[in-house]
Amino acid sequence: MSTTVMATNSNYWEDLRKQARQLENELDLKLVSFSKLCTSYRGGHDQQERDSRSESFGPFQDNVLVAMTSEVEQLLSKLSAVNDKMAEYTNTPGALSHNAALMHTLQRHRDILQDYTHEFHKTKSNFLSLREREDLLGSVHRDIESYKSSSGVNNRRSELFLKEHEHLRNSNSFIDNAISIAMATKENITFQRGMLKSIQTRVTTLANRFPAINNLIQKINLRKRRDSLILGGVIGICTILLLLYTFH
Repeated sequence: MSTTVMATNSNYWEDLRKQARQLENELDLKLVSFSKLCTSYRGGHDQQERDSRSESFGPFQDNVLVAMTSEVEQLLSKLSAVNDKMAEYTNTPGALSHNAALMHTLQRHRDILQDYTHEFHKTKSNFLSLREREDLLGSVHRDIESYKSSSGVNNRRSELFLKEHEHLRNSNSFIDNAISIAMATKENITFQRGMLKSIQTRVTTLANRFPAINNLIQKINLRKRRDSLILGGVIGICTILLLLYTFH
């Protein structure tokens, strides 16, 4: 009698394992198809292709997604129920002798269920975000097209204003880069100026000690003033050219 009960319990456990594996295989296939369908929702690369897809294939694809979502949720619910039955079986008196092996098997099926649930919710969340973005882009595009079709001459003016705005934005970016370069150059020149002053102080000290070097120091000072004037002139010319290019 005891042998018969053990065999019956063993068969019950094996039936539960077969159901779990079958549901896991079905879930794996469904999740792959669900992920591919969600990824293909984006459709065309430009707005015209997206609008064309939305008018022809969009509603059908939405219906398929809803149906597939329901199927995956049902499979996850069934697999969770099977895992609960397996957990109940591990607590029966006849299964205590094999409790360690049974718990290991149960934990593996629970981990698979958790992974599938996480993957499903992640794919679903990404799809909802993508669809919300696509709907928002489509709404903005339709508003723009409606505005263009009703504006007439104002449409041309708007395009000119947009181009002018883009030009000004590019000019601002160019000026910011030029200012950054100028600031870096200024810092470098200030650093070099400090070094030159330090060298000049040392040279002056040597000149005071050795009057014969005085003439050489004067020539160096004259050349330094000339280089400063040349550098100032170049910076001024570059600034004027930059301003002329910006407001041209």
